[in-house]
Amino acid sequence: MKLTDILCGQFNAAEWEQKGYELPKFDIKAVREKTAKEPTWVHFGGGNIFRAFPAAILNDALNTGKYDRGVIVAETFDFEVIDKAYAPYDNLSLYVALRSDGNIEKKVIASVTEALKADPQFADWQRLVEIFRNPSLQMISFTITEKGYAYNEADLERGFNAQFAMGKVAALLYERFQAGQLPLTVQSMDNCSHNGDKVRSGVFAYAERWQKDGLVPQAFIDYLRDETKITFPWSMIDKITPRPHQKVKELLEADGFEDNNYIETERHTFTAPFVNAEEVQYLVIEDNYTNGRPPLDLGGALYTTRETVDKVETMKVTTCLNPLHTAMSIYGCMLDYTLISAEMADDDLRAFIQKIGYMEAMPVVVDPGVLNPYEFIGAVINRRLPNPFMPDAPQRIAMDTSQKLPIRFGETIKKYIARGLDKSNLVLIPLTLAGYARYLKGLKDDLTPFEPSPDPMLAELQQIVAPLEIGKADQDWSPLRQLYSRKDVFGLDLYEAGLGEQIEGYVKELYAGAGAVRKTLHKYVSAR
Repeated sequence: MKLTDILCGQFNAAEWEQKGYELPKFDIKAVREKTAKEPTWVHFGGGNIFRAFPAAILNDALNTGKYDRGVIVAETFDFEVIDKAYAPYDNLSLYVALRSDGNIEKKVIASVTEALKADPQFADWQRLVEIFRNPSLQMISFTITEKGYAYNEADLERGFNAQFAMGKVAALLYERFQAGQLPLTVQSMDNCSHNGDKVRSGVFAYAERWQKDGLVPQAFIDYLRDETKITFPWSMIDKITPRPHQKVKELLEADGFEDNNYIETERHTFTAPFVNAEEVQYLVIEDNYTNGRPPLDLGGALYTTRETVDKVETMKVTTCLNPLHTAMSIYGCMLDYTLISAEMADDDLRAFIQKIGYMEAMPVVVDPGVLNPYEFIGAVINRRLPNPFMPDAPQRIAMDTSQKLPIRFGETIKKYIARGLDKSNLVLIPLTLAGYARYLKGLKDDLTPFEPSPDPMLAELQQIVAPLEIGKADQDWSPLRQLYSRKDVFGLDLYEAGLGEQIEGYVKELYAGAGAVRKTLHKYVSAR
């Protein structure tokens, strides 16, 4: 069973389907021919998240028979991905959905019609120029991570020879401008807040510099600013896509599926002909397109307003997912867990995050309308975090905790204050913040050492709690006031918010000695 057999038609469909593989229901060659002549979508970033999500939902849309164009992938960073993960497999891949019950779903993805190296040093560049000059092109999109939108002075000075992704995109947009100021939507699908603004800033940095240097006319800048021609919508994407999983590889081997080798490039991209990801996924997109759009809603994407995208993002980041992750990572490290899924089998930790979400954070959530907050949390607690295929660790999630606390908890507390809500409802969120002072000591609940995760403020904050001793009730606790009044760490002064003394009380219990973390957690979770 090989992917390349599918395109040439030399395969036994009944055998694949008998073993649980969903095959494309559309004419792959016809879609490729149509897309080559009249492309509608170019996606920058050919990594695992793209194949598991945007490419997969386009595949679903094609399977409905209501659409006939695929997606062209363009890689700006790691060109080996094209050579090793796309070209040898005719641009086909296998998407494996990892279910929380331990089973998997397998689907052949054939929506990618071309895979190109987006750099002028390759012949593929001329093909990209041709595509960008085609009036049929509707959207370009990105999963290049937040770092992919970066630029620096040296790259700005390179003009059309820019090496960073945004410089290459700006150069291609200039081609589209020269072809008649053709309309296009520039759509980020990266997991960062207000992601469309990041693309826009990157593109304009290059375009404005080139205009200043006399490389492009002012009319090009005007074209980019004209929202009847070019738009930069926001989106919210949420789907965990880990590296190729050993257990998945073994399951595919047992089926007789041969394309299951691991691929690691010189730039340390980890991929494979198959891509595995959690079953739950969300893609909410601002519906602001200037030249039409691929119907990704046929595959489950939600099109809505910018305001609604922002509400969904806020719901996820401040209530329904990210705060729960941080709470369980702080306590998980102290309780010696190394897997999030294992933490979910701990009654105290499961109840801890469940009550934070439903009881303490939910009162300030603005329902975005397109996604139900209660159902979102339910999926997190019952399907996503317990998933045995997800090798995520509290140690990874605890990275940069000082940078996350202001958004994930500070914003909720601010909303309690702004809306005049009863702060006595806040018990477990303050307990999470109290746990941070105990976490900074770098000692597990049994008082053996652990290494706190990397954080730009770690050394500074550890210095604050350094005078505090575990197991000593009669000591000077004044360092806690220094810590919990830090607006840069918590988003507000927690004493001014009326929670400082409450948090101090929890810290003293957590510092009582060996076993105090578990004892305190159980006490307040049970009482809640």
